[in-house]
Amino acid sequence: MSASIAAGALALTLTAAPTAQATPATPTLDYAALGDSFSAGSGVLPVDPTNLLCLRSTANYPHVIAARTGARLTDVTCGAAQTKHFTQAQHPGTPPQTNALTAGTDLVTLTIGGNDNDTFINVLLACGSAGLLSGGKGSPCKDRHGTSFEDQIATSTYPALKSALRSVRAKAPDARVAALGYPWIAPAAPDPSCFARLPIARGDVAYVRGIQARLNAAVERAARETGATYVDFSQVSEGHDACKAAGTRWIEPLLFGRSAVPVHPNALGERRMAEHTMAVLGLR
Repeated sequence: MSASIAAGALALTLTAAPTAQATPATPTLDYAALGDSFSAGSGVLPVDPTNLLCLRSTANYPHVIAARTGARLTDVTCGAAQTKHFTQAQHPGTPPQTNALTAGTDLVTLTIGGNDNDTFINVLLACGSAGLLSGGKGSPCKDRHGTSFEDQIATSTYPALKSALRSVRAKAPDARVAALGYPWIAPAAPDPSCFARLPIARGDVAYVRGIQARLNAAVERAARETGATYVDFSQVSEGHDACKAAGTRWIEPLLFGRSAVPVHPNALGERRMAEHTMAVLGLR
């Protein structure tokens, strides 16, 4: 074969070869995590050293989501945060949480509302101390406080939640916003074997659950009315409350738990919160 014929054959081969199609790269999610200690993973090791005041864990559910999706995470979650800290500084050197948002933010997750009116801490202290004084009998917390906690959620926490979510939307208008409910703290029915760890009187267990249900309902309503996605844990966290054994419970008990921050999600709880949030949002 002459050199000219060989060159022509090679040119024909190259011309006929199919052009390889480049697979478009999946865009990296720009992900911002906001919220309180349930988002921060307070008490879960290892601790994020960049802001020790916030008791933020690098194993919290936002970090789990980011690791599994490859998202670019900005984590400004902070223990004890209230809705007002979305637009106000919580600590010196800790800017308002919505400062982390931009017009380019793709995804926002948050838990917030449990610290407004000191709801969680006040309920646990009031009902825990009442339970101890009554020896676990009756419903001393409900008898004393009645609907006061739920009234505060309805009149104060709910509108604050709605305002906080609107502030998120204002800073990140195109983001998908997921407002997470709180996993169950107390069991569905009184558990006498748990009284030493979660000293709520028998008749107050349903009362405490009702307060948490009312708070979650306020989060759900505020999310729906502001275009956010509500992530409901009422079913998936059933049976994983603070009264269950280590390895099953997602929430540590008030006493004799395995965390420096009681009545908060443990590492398993943070992972499960991440997994359920990803399932609801369709993230992979």
